[in-house]
Amino acid sequence: MDPHQDSGAPPGDGGAAVREIACDESGSDGENLTGGNTDVFAHAGVQVPVADAARALREIRDRIRSPATEYKATHLLREKHRTVLEWFLAPGGPVHGAARVHLTEKSFFVLDRLAGVLLDDRGAAAELYRTVGEALCAEDGQRFLSVANRLLRTRNGAEPGSSVPLFFETLDGLRRACAGTDAGSVLGRLAAGRGRAEAYRAGLLDGPAVRIPVLNPLLPAIVATAAYWSGPERRPVRLVHDRQNLLTPGRIAWIEETARRSGVALTELRLVVARDDPRVQLADFLAGIARKAAGDALRGDGDGDPGLVALLRPYVDPASLWGDGGTADALGLSAPNSSVRARN
Repeated sequence: MDPHQDSGAPPGDGGAAVREIACDESGSDGENLTGGNTDVFAHAGVQVPVADAARALREIRDRIRSPATEYKATHLLREKHRTVLEWFLAPGGPVHGAARVHLTEKSFFVLDRLAGVLLDDRGAAAELYRTVGEALCAEDGQRFLSVANRLLRTRNGAEPGSSVPLFFETLDGLRRACAGTDAGSVLGRLAAGRGRAEAYRAGLLDGPAVRIPVLNPLLPAIVATAAYWSGPERRPVRLVHDRQNLLTPGRIAWIEETARRSGVALTELRLVVARDDPRVQLADFLAGIARKAAGDALRGDGDGDPGLVALLRPYVDPASLWGDGGTADALGLSAPNSSVRARN
């Protein structure tokens, strides 16, 4: 049953008037989105009673029979456990109809944030994505993403003040190479944003005590997860989330306030230890599976798994931040899809 269509008390352990959603993520590389270990970030939420989640974990242990004290998505993703993976996602499985996963394509996220900072127009992210993917060779495209990532990240690991000159030197070289083309035009728009880039970097030094990193996808993904489960009827939602160093009290307050200003009825974001909450462990499984399946499909390097992507599709949040049209249909998304609009 679609969790948005239920009536009465939600299956979670919150009160009768509040949906309680257990959450976890996979693919976090902090603000290092172009040189990290993964190209997709996934944030999952499940609405399953504690007793049912514990029963599902026991079933998974009985089927897999690993001596590990804590199971992760990698256990289910092993080829020898394919039947367990399919059971987990398929109709009749423990999370079917009671879970969603919000996906973020990291390279598109960088361009979405770059367009917001330099152009004050995230709608330009689609044009940037197409330019990087089609007009630039793979090496130049990756170099552009890398310097954009360095420009935007809170701590760029370089000499103070170096990220702005490096970005615009790289940009100027690419503009010359693309002169007279559509790519040259969109890159030229970025070149006019140097003043905004300087102001952005200065703001990182003189900004508020509670710093909200523009490039970390976790915070907007949590807001998007709350938005999905709150729904258009603005059903009150409480998120129970695995502990993360990024989720300081100040940032939790920012998430809650951002959600409320966006019309989302998020009542609370509470941190727990994943191994102590079986619902969070189920969310961890779903996030890890989704990150691997979507990433393999995105790379198109022969490791894609159409069967797994088909099983994943009913779980994918339509508000996922995704740029690649080749994989969007398989995931049930429109692309480019930059519908995440949390203000940083």
